[in-house]
Amino acid sequence: MKAAVYYETGGPEVFRYEDVPDPQVRPAGIVFEVKAIGIQGGDTLHRQGGVMATTPHIVGYQAAGIVRDAGERVSEFKPGDRVVATMGFGSHAELCSVPEGAAWKVPDGLGLEEAAGVPVEFATADDCLFEFGHLKAGESVLVQAGASGVGLAAIQLAKRAGATVLATASQDEKLERLKEYGLDHGINYRTGDFVQKTMEATSGRGVDLVVDSVGGKTLEGSIAALAYRGRISWVGRAGRDEVVPEIWPLMQKNASITGVFLGAEMQVNPQRTRPLVQRLLERCASGELKVVIDRTFPLSAAADAHRYVEGRQAFGRVILAP
Repeated sequence: MKAAVYYETGGPEVFRYEDVPDPQVRPAGIVFEVKAIGIQGGDTLHRQGGVMATTPHIVGYQAAGIVRDAGERVSEFKPGDRVVATMGFGSHAELCSVPEGAAWKVPDGLGLEEAAGVPVEFATADDCLFEFGHLKAGESVLVQAGASGVGLAAIQLAKRAGATVLATASQDEKLERLKEYGLDHGINYRTGDFVQKTMEATSGRGVDLVVDSVGGKTLEGSIAALAYRGRISWVGRAGRDEVVPEIWPLMQKNASITGVFLGAEMQVNPQRTRPLVQRLLERCASGELKVVIDRTFPLSAAADAHRYVEGRQAFGRVILAP
């Protein structure tokens, strides 16, 4: 099979498009033909400096496709089924091998490109808002990086739960587009102070919850934007800011911060996360929620796709297609 591989970590230029051995089906797993790869922020971070489990290494956490083979202990899937799966690595390829428990059936009405943008994005957003963020109807939430995959999911989920939704983005055009997904108050963090704008939008009270995927100095601002006894779901370091944030101001508000990592939750509590992802896939298939795809690149252009993602130009998910 063909795959986008690298022999050392670094910039997008480390990618090579090469032939590699086909993956083998495991007794309790499936092999599927990849039709769409949803590039995650973690994919770019891993390529920059993550652990290489194999040499050459195939990066990637999520892909959708059609089952080619199912192991003898597999009961849920059969060849020909449309699936989406998560994995520790290996999505940037024509074939993927995953355990049965790491895959979900794609419902009728949902395309494979859209499905490739659901499990990590929507389940992470759902956990940030509800499982760990305890968001309730009538509360307010600030979503950092609102035009990202997780950001767009969080805006939609929060609005449908009856919350007032604020979000940040780097361009007024992106903020305007976010309104159709449920945004109430948009904040351009490049042209204004997002803490000040948040306070203005909440009459000086602050928000009940912040979903922060940026970290660093932005996380300090998220704390400042909180209401008394507010909560933060901290879900990443997309800003790549090496500054260790000062979190002492949490004490002054009796506020709280929770780290959210969907991968760990999937490992420890699959009895909760598996049906959660399936429900989110069904909601996307019904049209209640929408997966926003910015651009699709061929797998052979993985370097260009990663470069585009890192340039923060995307509105929604960037897809690779073998």
